[in-house]
Amino acid sequence: MQRTLVMTIIGPDRPGLVEQVAALVAAHGGNWLESRMAHLGGQFAGILRVAVPPEQQAALENALRQLHQAGLHVVAQAGPTPPAASPAGRLLRLELVGHDRPGIVRDISRVLAAHNVNVEELETGCESAPMSGEILFRAQAQISVPPACDLAALRAALEKIAADLIVDLHLREI
Repeated sequence: MQRTLVMTIIGPDRPGLVEQVAALVAAHGGNWLESRMAHLGGQFAGILRVAVPPEQQAALENALRQLHQAGLHVVAQAGPTPPAASPAGRLLRLELVGHDRPGIVRDISRVLAAHNVNVEELETGCESAPMSGEILFRAQAQISVPPACDLAALRAALEKIAADLIVDLHLREI
């Protein structure tokens, strides 16, 4: 049975980084399962999950550590085999846009945590507003709401925090 590794990778961005990691995974009989990667502030940042034969796991982890010499910092963590299923819940999409200010992510995530909601994916960014040029903060998240969560109470708490933050917030089923 294959072993699962979850890795984080960060280092100065340059062409060929993904190929370098993919080549190591393939050379050790691994299978690239899923990943999220981005260019952030001149750095390459990624997280990925691979499956590898048990007899190749240590060799792959050692090869990944060698990437440090090329300026990449790789952390590999053994994952559950097979991957643990997410607890049953409703998947929702949360979208937020408003004037940027410190603490937006903290305040929204505090409400989600208080309702035992899991953030499955989160993408954020700042951009210039079309007419005014002011800095806008945008966030999109996929969240998993447990069956026991009162969706009306969650929505009300998010709407209250959105009003306090002066942001537009939309919550919809996926």
